[in-house]
Amino acid sequence: MEPIVAAVLAIGAGVAGTVGGYAWARGVSKKVELEIDQERLKIEALRTEAEKEALEIVRQAENKAKTEESERREKLDRELGKKKSEIDRTEHRLKKREEQLDRRDEQILKREEVIEAKDAKVESTLKQAETRLQEIDRTRAELATKCEEISGLSRDEAKAILLQEVEKDVRNEMGALIRRLEQEAKETADRKARQLISLAIQKCASDHVSETTVSVFHLPSEEMKGRIIGREGRNIRALEQATGVNIIVDDTPEAVVLSCFDPMRREIARRVLEKLISDGRIHPSRIEEMVEKTEKQVLEEAREAGEAACLELQVFDIHPELVKLMGRLKYRTSYGQNILQHSIECGRIAEVLASELGLDAKLVKRATFLHDIGKAVSYEVEGPHAQIGANLAKKHRERPEVVHAIEAHHFEVEPRTMTAMLVIAADSISASRPGARRESLESYIKRLEQLETICKGFEGVEKAFAVQAGREVRIIVQPEKLDDNNCALLAREVTKKIENEMQYPGQIKVTVLRETRNVEFAR
Repeated sequence: MEPIVAAVLAIGAGVAGTVGGYAWARGVSKKVELEIDQERLKIEALRTEAEKEALEIVRQAENKAKTEESERREKLDRELGKKKSEIDRTEHRLKKREEQLDRRDEQILKREEVIEAKDAKVESTLKQAETRLQEIDRTRAELATKCEEISGLSRDEAKAILLQEVEKDVRNEMGALIRRLEQEAKETADRKARQLISLAIQKCASDHVSETTVSVFHLPSEEMKGRIIGREGRNIRALEQATGVNIIVDDTPEAVVLSCFDPMRREIARRVLEKLISDGRIHPSRIEEMVEKTEKQVLEEAREAGEAACLELQVFDIHPELVKLMGRLKYRTSYGQNILQHSIECGRIAEVLASELGLDAKLVKRATFLHDIGKAVSYEVEGPHAQIGANLAKKHRERPEVVHAIEAHHFEVEPRTMTAMLVIAADSISASRPGARRESLESYIKRLEQLETICKGFEGVEKAFAVQAGREVRIIVQPEKLDDNNCALLAREVTKKIENEMQYPGQIKVTVLRETRNVEFAR
């Protein structure tokens, strides 16, 4: 029984489970259907909303298209209106232009009528004038024939006589006018030149030192001469060899003489002697050491002197080598005039002259300041110092105007610029002003007399005058004895004789003048 009961119970349990599972499945199926219906409703609602949105977008797009089309139409209407206005204005202007042209055509027609009337009147006048000229020609021919009959001269002969008389009168008037103008120009030029020169000299004054080729060095005691000479003369030989200066020990008490043409060498020797005497050690090796140090010191002082001169004269951008050479002129003199101070003085004078004449004062001052730079190396390089200075300036890239002014300041070449002429003038003023150079009045007068005497010693010379403080001599010759070719030969012979017989500073210009005069008296 128990197995049967158990089986029945198991079957009942299985049936119950099956029935329960079916019921649960139906419940789930209904729930799913409800959810599907809800989703379907949602989808329908979304579709409806999407359709509404699509319709709204289409409506907005249509409205926007209508708006843009309306704006384009308005824009086109405005542009058409502008074009139409422009066309109207253009038509108006063209209309006015046509009216103006019509009025101008009318005026031109009227002028043409007036001109035609005047042309007719002019033609009539010309015909009358031609008729009158023919009558005048006939009358003139008749008068000329009568005049020839009365005077006994042909027309060409009378014309030639008349022209000769007119030419004489005109030549006399021209000669008088030329002489008067030349005299006025000369007086004006002389007066202006004197004013400029006096003004330049007044604005410039400088001291000068004595020029000499020897220097006297004073010793503290007489026994110092023996120490300077040294054993068997070795000290004095070493000193002379190192400095290039001739040291003369004579009977002059407590003094020795330093002799050399180069003032810089004399200065170096003088300083070396001072240092050796103060130091007390005098022997060849010490002498060489002191000479080397002193040379460097003097060259440095020369450079500083050149820079100070440039600063004083306000001349800048000069090559350093040229500045050094200008500084060396501190130890160079000419007839008692210090060359560096002379260069500064010339620069000031030239600046005043250039300013008064309206020229480039800076350029003229620069050229004048450098004009004697060749004297710094004239002991070392052969040739005139003007040419040496020009070569130095050209080498260190100075302006061509400056180079030309330097080489022309003593007429080694013909001056071609106003700058060169002012350099010559400033150099002459500085050298010839009172007190500039050490030369006694007696020697000065004697030199000028000798110059004139040499010139008068030649045959055919009538007069000779030394001018420009002895820098120029003017010779007046007898024209009947010497022609132009002989005058050129005379100038050369005078120059050679002056060079051989005289001693003078700088150079002397020889000018030969030959003049013929024709004199007539009106009675």
